[in-house]
Amino acid sequence: MEIDRDHGRSPSQLRPLSCSRNVLHRAHGSASWSQGETKVLAAVYGPKAGTKKNENPEKACIEVIWKPKTGQIGKLEREYEMILKRTLQSICILTLNPNTTTSIIVQVVNDDGALLVCAINAACAALVDAGIPMKHLAVAICCCLAESGYVILDPTKLEELKMRGFAYLVFPNSVLSVLPEGSSLVEGEPMENGIITSVTHGVMSVEEYLKCLERGRAASAKLSDFLRRSLQSQLSNDSSKAA
Repeated sequence: MEIDRDHGRSPSQLRPLSCSRNVLHRAHGSASWSQGETKVLAAVYGPKAGTKKNENPEKACIEVIWKPKTGQIGKLEREYEMILKRTLQSICILTLNPNTTTSIIVQVVNDDGALLVCAINAACAALVDAGIPMKHLAVAICCCLAESGYVILDPTKLEELKMRGFAYLVFPNSVLSVLPEGSSLVEGEPMENGIITSVTHGVMSVEEYLKCLERGRAASAKLSDFLRRSLQSQLSNDSSKAA
């Protein structure tokens, strides 16, 4: 059964994507990421000497600070911070800069659905811009489950209100050309069919979750291609200016 979507999109169709890096000049690295009307800025500061309390000083520490568009940070935003931290820890090489802290500030510019995955994508691009050593890039996608059991990708805020289940999925993407030399070989992990983060909300069966996983993995290829082309293009432009 088909489902009517905003702007006539198909169930698996993503909103228009936009990514820019080096957008904040005082940060060590920064990026903006947009999916439709949802937009997030991410800024990276560090690595700075020392780690936070209860962190392992033999490894680098990742700190995530979430800043809502308006108002104070709440329980949901704290959960987003933890999901982001765990995701970024899994893709960064934490053994190269032990006893240091890298802070990632996530600023919500506008929320029109799929906010968490936009924040993850923005943070990943900002880490590349800052030159933080990474095992691989990552791309995030939001899959939603309608009351009818139909799966849709990249929902708007209005569509989210009609859904009964959500799966936020983060997939690895090995991109040698935008990572520091040799970093892709450190602590190497199999890329094929891998998943970095999986967070679900609402109600869905195992079968429905696996359907979301299948749709999300297929869409991640498009996101990976967009991120690779976007970062390569901007790196090329920087090289041209330096020359």
